[in-house]
Amino acid sequence: MGPPLITLDTSGLYALVNRRDPDHASVKAAFAADGGPYLVPAGILAEIGYLIERRLGARVLDALLGDLASRALSLDCGEDDISRIREPVGRYDDLPLGLADAIVIACAERHGGRVLTLDSDFAVVARERKITVLPG
Repeated sequence: MGPPLITLDTSGLYALVNRRDPDHASVKAAFAADGGPYLVPAGILAEIGYLIERRLGARVLDALLGDLASRALSLDCGEDDISRIREPVGRYDDLPLGLADAIVIACAERHGGRVLTLDSDFAVVARERKITVLPG
């Protein structure tokens, strides 16, 4: 079996598509060093879509959708993850860890634990769960 897959969080995916983001280079390097496949949890599509539309425009959004359509990025729907999602939402209620982050955690745990994120709350979660935060 190959290395664990990388699950993309909204913050990591946004930095990847935004060349002006201060973390773009480190995120791009982590992404390129892996070779894929890369997972996008379906539960973050509205969040990342909104950010890209508002801040980067329709062309960048279309490029992301193109990557999903060509399967350069794999969409993970996580239909059976609800109980796995509920647990971190309750466990980490002292963090600003919302539904989207819990969806990313559940997806990552199912696929080997690697998460590409810039969200510092994931480091707290990583101390207690089987996830590894990238870039790191």
